[in-house]
Amino acid sequence: MGDKFLVLLLTGPPCSDPQLTVYLGKRDFVDHLDHVDPVDGVILVDPEYLKDRKVFVTLTCAFRYGREDLDVLGLSFRKDLYISTFQAFPPVPEEKKANSRLQERLLKKLGQHAHPFYFTIPQSLPCSVTLQPGPEDTGKACGVDFEIRAFCAKSIEEKIHKRNSVRLVIRKVQYAPEKPGPQPMVETTRSFLMSDRSLHLEASLDKELYYHGEPISVNVHVTNNSTKTVKRVKISVRQYADICLFSTAQYKCPVAQLEADDQVSSSSTFCKVYTLTPTLDKNREKRGLALDGKLKHEDTNLASSTIVKDVTNKEVLGILVSYRVKVKLVVSRGGDVSVELPFILMHPKPVEPPASRPQSAVPDSDPPIDTNLIEFDTK
Repeated sequence: MGDKFLVLLLTGPPCSDPQLTVYLGKRDFVDHLDHVDPVDGVILVDPEYLKDRKVFVTLTCAFRYGREDLDVLGLSFRKDLYISTFQAFPPVPEEKKANSRLQERLLKKLGQHAHPFYFTIPQSLPCSVTLQPGPEDTGKACGVDFEIRAFCAKSIEEKIHKRNSVRLVIRKVQYAPEKPGPQPMVETTRSFLMSDRSLHLEASLDKELYYHGEPISVNVHVTNNSTKTVKRVKISVRQYADICLFSTAQYKCPVAQLEADDQVSSSSTFCKVYTLTPTLDKNREKRGLALDGKLKHEDTNLASSTIVKDVTNKEVLGILVSYRVKVKLVVSRGGDVSVELPFILMHPKPVEPPASRPQSAVPDSDPPIDTNLIEFDTK
């Protein structure tokens, strides 16, 4: 088995050789909280296409907060959170770094017209998040995304057109922590008017960390010493998205709900475990729901919880996602009694392949082209 890599091509007329080719080892770069996976790739340039120009690669993190078809009269509903430029050729001595294993093998295979590039994604930047579009929405979805762009130009200030560059969306992702926190538990006591006795509600989850698609068990315990009667029990899982743009706003959306006609009469106790499973399949019609950043050729899921190490600069945080379970008791002629339980919803960290597995950066034959992984910008 060889190393997996992505290939982006900029072609000229039909049947011509590629003029600009970018090789990238992966599209998902993990935020480990103390560092982020480096972006390391190789760019291959046709010398006849290059001529006397330079080769640049840019990494951009942007937050699109409005549809592309609304970008008129010079207005753009997009904010660039981070832009970094790397000059791949001619190389800048002070930017020279040690090549990764994948880069070394690609450079050896591709020859003298191949050049490495490097980027370090700052930890302060948000993870890739997409806001679910409505059925009538067109163009690029709103949310936070990262893009690699390669082009040839005499200077970085030169205007670059889509047909003269290659672009690829990558993702900054987080995986579930290895050590979850304590089991969530909350309780409250409610007293009613004209009564000296109270109603006590205690709710807990079986754990703090859940993986996508995993059922959530909610343990509800009620001690009703009041003269009121609990008529119904409502359980919901809510997604909270903090939009950190010009000012911070919070949006909440239920992603799983359950309503039970369980009654708790006066001077009695009640205990029951309810189970809910929040999934995207049951929420595809909800516009604005936060989803994990997705690629064109694959589906996605509800956005993972955001784990932030430092929140000093909220302007570059983009979209912060969190989840809570709400337990509500509907009381006859007494109002509602409710509590909320925060929890984490994420993907488990993938299992690392064995280190002894034989690898090669490029197969001996020409690499197969997977059109799902390649974006073509042609003349």
